[in-house]
Amino acid sequence: MYRLLSAVMARAATTGGCAWGCGRRAAHQRAGLPPLGPGWVGGLGLGLGLALGVKLAGGLRGASPAPPAAAPDPEALPQAEPLQAQEQPIAPWSPQTPAPPHARHFARAIDSSRDLLHRIKDEVGAPGIVVGVSVDGKEVWSEGLGYADVENRVPCKPETVMRIASISKSLTMVAIAKLWEAGKLDLDIPVQHYVPEFPEKEYEGEKVSVTTRLLISHLSGIRHYEKDMKKVKEEKAYKALKMMKEMMESDQEKELKEKGGKSNEKNDFVKAKVEQDNETKGRNSKPCKKKNDFEQGELYLKEKFENSIESLRLFKNDPLFFKPGSQFLYSTFGYTLLAAIVERASGYKYLDYMQKIFHDLDMLTTVQEENEPVIYNRARFYVYNKKKRLVNTPYVDNSYKWAGGGFLSTVGDLLKFGNAMLYGYQVGLFKNANENLLPGYLKPETMLMIWTPVPNTEMSWDKEGKYAMAWGVVEKKQTYGSCRKQRHYASHTGGAVGASSVLLVLPEELDAEALNNKVPPRGIVVSIICNMQSVGLNSTALKIALEFDKDRSDIP
Repeated sequence: MYRLLSAVMARAATTGGCAWGCGRRAAHQRAGLPPLGPGWVGGLGLGLGLALGVKLAGGLRGASPAPPAAAPDPEALPQAEPLQAQEQPIAPWSPQTPAPPHARHFARAIDSSRDLLHRIKDEVGAPGIVVGVSVDGKEVWSEGLGYADVENRVPCKPETVMRIASISKSLTMVAIAKLWEAGKLDLDIPVQHYVPEFPEKEYEGEKVSVTTRLLISHLSGIRHYEKDMKKVKEEKAYKALKMMKEMMESDQEKELKEKGGKSNEKNDFVKAKVEQDNETKGRNSKPCKKKNDFEQGELYLKEKFENSIESLRLFKNDPLFFKPGSQFLYSTFGYTLLAAIVERASGYKYLDYMQKIFHDLDMLTTVQEENEPVIYNRARFYVYNKKKRLVNTPYVDNSYKWAGGGFLSTVGDLLKFGNAMLYGYQVGLFKNANENLLPGYLKPETMLMIWTPVPNTEMSWDKEGKYAMAWGVVEKKQTYGSCRKQRHYASHTGGAVGASSVLLVLPEELDAEALNNKVPPRGIVVSIICNMQSVGLNSTALKIALEFDKDRSDIP
C-alpha cells in the first residue's frame, strides 16, 4: 500500500508538477509578476502528490470520510464551466429543459403523452417531433423527440423552429379581426372593394360576389391546388352520397332501438333501393382519382413573389369551382387573396403588419419562411421517396402563400398564441367577478364569432366538427347518459412540404365557482410540430389535452 502511495506521489511530483507548473510559470511571467523559483514547481508537485495519495488511500480503505472542500484559490487557473442543461449532448429522446415547478402535478400526463408521441413517431417514421403543453396559461411541458437535422445528428428541442403550414391561416385571422374591430374592414362586401386587381366572377352565367367572410371559411369557390374542376366536383358528389348513406343507416339503427329491434318496412325498402343503385352504378359511383396535395406542382413552386398582389396571378383568372356560399372547398389560395385584403385595409405590407401582431403576442420566434436569412434552430424537412428511404425535401418558396401556410414557429410561440385566443374568448365571462382583468388581444364577441361553426363547412381532421373562421371547432355534445362525452375544442392542423403541425385549444368547462375564484385563460393548449409531411396530429393532440385535463382536475 505505502509503496503504491510513494510511487504515485513521486510520479505527481515529477510529471504532474512539471507539466502543470511550467504552464503556471509561463502564465505568471505573462502577467508581469516576478519569476517563480524552481522550488515552486517541486513543492506544487509534492502537494499534488500528497493530496492524490490521501484521496487514493481513503478510497482504498473505504472508511475515511471525504475532506471538506477547500476555499477557492484566487490564483488558480480558470476551469471550463459545465455546459447548461440544454447545451449538453443528449440522447434525441430526452427532455432538454428542466421541468417547471408546477409540472410535477402533471408527471403522469407527461409520461403518458411522451409514450404516445414515441408510438406515433415510430409508426410514421418521423425524424423529429416537438410538443408543448400549457395549462391555464402556464407552460408545463415542452420536449423534442428525435432529430431536427438527421445528417448532423442535431436533436429536436423545445426551441426547434419548423414549418407550421396551415396554422398560418389562424394567425392571418387575427390580422383580419383586428382590422374588423377597428372598422377598417367590412367582411361582407365584395373583395374588389379592397383588391380591384381580382376580377369579378360569374358562376354558370350568373354574376356572383366573393366576400372576405366567405374566403375565411373556404366558401368562396376559389380552387385549391387541384386545377381539374371535374375531379373536384366528382369527389364532392361521392362524399355527399357516402355521407347520406351513413346518415340513413344511422337513422335506421336509432329507429330499430326505439322499437325494440322490430324492422320497418319503409326503411328496409329505402335501404334495399340504395344498395341496388350502388350495385347498378358499380365503379361509376366512384370519382376519378384526384391527386393529393403533395402530388400537385404548385405546392413546389420555387418562384419568389414580391407581394400578395403579384401572387394573385396564379389563380385570379381561374373559374370558381362552386357558387360562393354553397359548398365548402378548402383553399390556401383564398388566403393569398386575404393577405392582399389585409395590405389594402391596413395600409401596411402584409408581412410588416403580421410582425407587429407577433410582437404584440410576444411570438418572437415566429417569422415568414425564407431561404436566405439565418434562422436559429431551424430544422431540416424530410419525406420518404418511392424506395421508402428518408430524403431531404426539395427547395420551395412559400412567398405566394404567406397567409395560408408560409410561417415558421416554435411550440412555445404557438402556446402563447393559443392562450391569447383562449383569454380573449373567456375574459368576458370573468369580467363581472373581476373588474381588474386586462382586455384580451381580441374582444370576447370577436372570439365568439371566430370559434362559432359556420354552416355548409367541413372539418377534415375531425368529422365531429365544422370549420369556423380559420379554426376548426367541435362543439360540446353528449347523446347518451354514461356514454361518450364530446368536449368543446378549437384546433387547426397544417401540412406542408416536409412538415406537419397542430394547435389545439381545449377550454375549461367553467362553472359559477370557477368564475368567482379564478382568472383566464382556463384550459389546455397543445402544440405539436413535426419535420415530415402527411402526419395526422389532431387526434394525438386531443388525447394529450385530455390527459392533462384529467391531472388538472385532481389539483386542489
